[in-house]
Amino acid sequence: MYLNDISIIYYVLVGLLGLIVGQFVEWCNIRLPEYKKVFSKEFFTIYLKNFKPNYILMVVMAGIYIALLYFIGWQPNLMYKINLLKYLVLAPMLLSAFLIDLKLQIIPNRLNLTIFEVGLIFTFIQGIFNIYVGIDMLLGSIVGAGIFLLITLLGGLIAGKEAMGFGDVKLMGALGLFFGWLNMIFISLIAFLLAAIISIFLLVTKKKKKDEYIPFGPFIVMAAFIVMIVPFDILFFILLKIFTLGMYQGVV
Repeated sequence: MYLNDISIIYYVLVGLLGLIVGQFVEWCNIRLPEYKKVFSKEFFTIYLKNFKPNYILMVVMAGIYIALLYFIGWQPNLMYKINLLKYLVLAPMLLSAFLIDLKLQIIPNRLNLTIFEVGLIFTFIQGIFNIYVGIDMLLGSIVGAGIFLLITLLGGLIAGKEAMGFGDVKLMGALGLFFGWLNMIFISLIAFLLAAIISIFLLVTKKKKKDEYIPFGPFIVMAAFIVMIVPFDILFFILLKIFTLGMYQGVV
């Protein structure tokens, strides 16, 4: 049996891997905010000894992995395979950033640095096969960090306080190595759209007060996942429709 030209067996295997990785994300979410090592003997002596499955994280991670396999596919082209692999590696780190920032309003430096380091490795690998792709990823890091650093500095000058946390700036810089400069613009636009819509909803429903801080990291993560799975031309068309208030008449 095949789904999107991929054997169902691969979906099962990827889903099982997602279950394991999802449980590991919980361990990361415990250790990273405390600035402790993730790969340590405590994982075996404490965590596994008192192991309790986190079914929500496991199912969410498995679902993300299956979705990535379905939408990105397993193409004969090596670059497609590298794209799928790098997103499978990135996904649990994004999920960890989402949950930690949502709960504690921080994105740990160790997490951002790990995303950056892994991004550099994949940028180097892709650059070997296509130098222009490697350059695009490096530019993505500059553009991603640059956009949010500019917003942070302008917010400090105009409002007298940070408009963005520097954790968000570092995250955007690291993600640029995975997505390239144009996709980083898309991620920025989508993140701000999501932030506006969800923030208005939270204020209207009185779940948040006007002066209450709403972390921006989760919106970046959601935008990144959207860019991963939605084809470029469809995403471009939707954004044009939104920002031209529906006046754009092109077709996908």
